[in-house]
Parts: sequence; C-alpha cells; structure tokens
Amino acid sequence: MFLKLFFTFLKIGLFTIGGGYAMIPLIERDVVERNRWVGREEFLDLLAIAQSAPGVFAVNISIFIGYKLRGVRGSIVAAVGNVLPSVLIILAIAFFFDSFSDNRVVNNVFMGLRPAVVALIAAPVFSVAKSARIGWTNVWIPILSALLIVAMGVSPVYIIMVAAVAGLVWGRLKGGKG
Repeated sequence: MFLKLFFTFLKIGLFTIGGGYAMIPLIERDVVERNRWVGREEFLDLLAIAQSAPGVFAVNISIFIGYKLRGVRGSIVAAVGNVLPSVLIILAIAFFFDSFSDNRVVNNVFMGLRPAVVALIAAPVFSVAKSARIGWTNVWIPILSALLIVAMGVSPVYIIMVAAVAGLVWGRLKGGKG
C-alpha cells in the first residue's frame, strides 16, 4: 500500500503543471475514481480542509489522504511522493538556469504554457463546483467571495471564517443539529 500511495502521488506531482489546483483533477481521478480511497463527498471535505490549512495545497491534500489511509507514515509517504518531482525539477532548473534564461525558444515555450496553466486551474473549479452542488441559487456566493478577494483585497482567511459561520447558522436555521 505504501508503494502504491507513493507512486500515485509521485505521478501526480510529476505530471501536473500549474501547481496544486491543477492537480485536483488528477488527484480526484486517482484517489476517488480509480483507487476508491475516499468518496467524492469526503474528497470535497478534504479539499476544503487542505485549502484552509496553512501550507502548500498539494502537499496538504496528499498528507490528508496519506494519513487517512495509513496514518502518519502514509502521510509522509504521500507527501514525499508529491513533492519529490518538483524538488528535483527545481534543482535541475536552478543548476542550469543561467544557461537558458535568455533563450528565445525557452521563453516562447513558457509563453505557450501560461494559457494552458490557466485552463488547468479553471477545470477543477467547474468540477468542484458541480460536486459541491453550486447552482443558480447559490452561485453568487463563490462569485462574491472571488470579487472580495480579487477586487477588494479581502483575505481568504476572512472569507473562510465567514463561510464557516454562515454554514453553521444556515444549518441551524434549517433544523440541523450541532
């Protein structure tokens, strides 16, 4: 199990360009659909926790999934698998950076990658929105939150705290226990 966990997150870390959010579809496919380590609802909860916790999102989600499967050792194995490709690639880039930093071909490749990275980050937004049951009646919440963060400079921490309190209040008003 440890090897499977390591190589699953190694593959995710190796083939994901664009950072943690671009990893969401790969993580969801491998963790939820292919290996069935967590259900879709639990995956959404883990995404929310990973986003809320301090640190790098991709590392957080790998730690949470590894911990759920095999405790502390599982979290270490998953995290190492997730970050190892990035560490090795960054070390290689740092070692050779001076030799290709002004290369026109390299600059053109990066110019081409930028729009693709935006798409890689946007795709999970729609997937998570669908799984989180964002519809026409509540789509205003993520839109307003994004506008407050981007246009007004409101800290995402405040958005998360307000959303948690609002969810608690809404649940109590609807007759939930808690």
